[in-house]
This record gives sequence, structure tokens and C-alpha cells, in this order.
Amino acid sequence: MSNADARSQFWALYLARFAEGFGFVTLLTLLPTYINELDPQATTVLGVTISAGFIIGMYTSGFTLAQTAAVVPLAWAGDRFDKRLVLLFVLGSGAVVYALFPFVDSSGSFVLVRGLQGVVVTGAGLMTLSLVGQIADFGTRADKIGKANAASFAASIVGGLSAGVIYDAVGFDAVFAVITVLMVLAWTITWLVLDPDPTRVEGFPFSDLAVNRRIVTISTFRAQYAFAVTMVRTWVPIYAGTATASGGLAVGATAVAITVTVEKAANMVGQLFTGRLSDVYGRSQFVFAGGGAYGVIALLIPFAPGVGEIVGADLTVPFLGELPSAYLPLVALSGLLGVADSFREPASMALFADEGTDDGGVASSFGVRELIWRPGSVAGPLIAGWLMVEVRMASVFYVGGAFAVTGAVTFLAVLARDHGRAALKTW
Repeated sequence: MSNADARSQFWALYLARFAEGFGFVTLLTLLPTYINELDPQATTVLGVTISAGFIIGMYTSGFTLAQTAAVVPLAWAGDRFDKRLVLLFVLGSGAVVYALFPFVDSSGSFVLVRGLQGVVVTGAGLMTLSLVGQIADFGTRADKIGKANAASFAASIVGGLSAGVIYDAVGFDAVFAVITVLMVLAWTITWLVLDPDPTRVEGFPFSDLAVNRRIVTISTFRAQYAFAVTMVRTWVPIYAGTATASGGLAVGATAVAITVTVEKAANMVGQLFTGRLSDVYGRSQFVFAGGGAYGVIALLIPFAPGVGEIVGADLTVPFLGELPSAYLPLVALSGLLGVADSFREPASMALFADEGTDDGGVASSFGVRELIWRPGSVAGPLIAGWLMVEVRMASVFYVGGAFAVTGAVTFLAVLARDHGRAALKTW
């Protein structure tokens, strides 16, 4: 493949990654709005009382449960057949799924359609990252993955800001019309530009990759970190947008979008450089430093109101309205979360791509990566929803931050024990 052909392949995949990120962050941005609009209440099913906190948790956990169910069949299909065709299938399905969101009118229908969105996001993520990792040379793999992630974060910035603005102006329908058109455009460009995938993997690569020593080592971190990121990343906009009676700041949808966008922008800019650095200096130290820093920053979020009061950060801004004193410190901390995660993410993904490419199952390697993430991403929001309702909002960030810190410490200990003390710099 010539350099020009490879470049066009990457750009097609970056566009598909952009479409995936745009749809994902739109729902994340509008999540507190859905909570306010649908107003979930405790209910009884077959004599069992289901709390409002559990229902709020299912707004995210329904999404991640569907992702969990989709990982193995989609990853297996990507390795066994043509990844390009699998990607086209999920992009086309995505256009249909996002067109269904305007018809949501209850918590049950929202959880159902959100689950379908989880399948689309999982499939698009697995196939785009697998193809980027497969096409890229070893010495440029984290760099190319970082750029693919930057495309997703660019979508998050545009999607987060436009979702809040469009919703405030004209409501839900127009938001999802934009996403549907973008998914169709991504499908068309992928069909026209991306070459068929010639690789075919027989058997079931998951079984070998699941016991791969390096994957087992990184899993000691990733399994715990999943709780941290799912709880913290999801509850930052919830904290910003939910009513004060629920422990939130009660800012509008556009202000909520800014908290999400700042985190994505910092992550996007960082990954344009950190992936290349991890290609040169080794992956594991970036995973450890980024993960540990993420946890420390999350632990600071409950102190945003106190900091805001000290510096007098309450103000009124055109289009955003009156902002509480905690809002600007929260935005700053959200940006720092993005910086920390930009060190961790491309290095972690490149580790899985390296092992999958060497063992002949890159889609399955990313599938194992997804499966490791699932327990935390399913249980984390349920824990956070319960903590938010039964304890207080701050406890979500204390528990989420603790998961990241313990994950980083565990990873360092296992890395030194199984791969030697020098592995932090050389692995």
C-alpha cells in the first residue's frame, strides 16, 4: 500500500471515529436533561422495589450491558471476516438507532434505545481501532491510535457544544437529525475509500489473548480504572446539570456541554503528542502516570464549591445565565481529567494492538480490552447512582477517584513483580 493510499485509509477511519464520538458525547451531554425530563421515580416490579437511583444508574448501565453483549460477536466477526463490512454494518445501524431517539418518552424506552446505541458505539470503536492498529507500522501504532482518538474527541467537542446549543434552541429532534446525517456520511465515505480487509483469523483468538502475560498485567489496572472513568466522566455533567435538590449545580444544557467539551478538548490535544511519545519511551509509564493522576484529580472535584467561594467564582454570563461559584473550578478540574487521560489512553490501546497483531487477532485483542472494561462500566454507574441518591454527590467522586489510584498502584506492583523493575520504562 502506498503512503497516499494508507493516508486515505486512515482519514476514512478517522471520520468513522468522529461519527462514533459525536453520537456518544451528545447523549452524555443530554443525560442530565433526560433525567430532569423523564423524572425517574422508584417503582415496584413483581413485588420488588426499584429505586430512582437504580433507574438513573441504568441510563448508563443499560448502555454498557448492551456493549458487553456485543463485544465478543463483533470482535470475532471482525477477525473472522472483513472488518470493513462489519464497520459498514454498525455505521448503517447507527443511523437507524439515532433516528429512534426522538420517539423516547419514558425511562424504559430510553434505556432500550440507549442499549442499541451501545452496540453501535462498541462496533464502530472496535472496527476503527482494529483497522488503524492493523494498517499502522509498529513504531507508529500509538501515534496513529492517538490521532484516531483525537478525531473522536474533536467530535466530542463539536457534538457536546452543538448538542447543548441546539437543544436549548429547538429541542431533541434536531440534535438527532444531525447525528443521523453524520452517520450516513461516515458510511458513504467508508464504503468509497476503505479497502477490503484481507486478513482472516480461524478459530477463537480470545482464548489465547485472555492469558497473554502483558494483557493480564494491564488488566490489573484496567479492571479497576473502568469503575473510575465510568463514574467520574459520567457524573461530572450530571453534577453540573442536575437540580440543586439532588446535589447538582443546576446549570443549563450549554453550560453542561462546556464541562464535557473542556475534558474532551484537553484529551484530544494531548493525544496528538502523547501517543508518539509512548511509541518512543514505552507504554507502561504513561498508563501508570495518567491513571494515577486521573484518580487524584477526581478526588478534588467535591472541593470545587469551596474553591469557588474562596476565589469568588460565581458570575453571570450571556447565553449561560447565572453560574454558581463551583462551576468554573469544576470546568478546570474537568480539563485536568482530560490531560491525565490523554497520557493513559493511546499507550493502553497500543499495548493491546501490539499483542493482537503479534498473535493474529487484533479485533479480538481490542475485544478482550472491552470485556475487561465491562464489569466496572456496568457496576460503576449503579454504584454512583446509589451513592448520589442515598449518600451524597461528593461520594461518587471519592469512590471513583479511589478506584483509579488503587488501579495504578496495583499495576505498578504487578508490573515490577512479573516483568522486572525496569519494565515501567522499557515495556
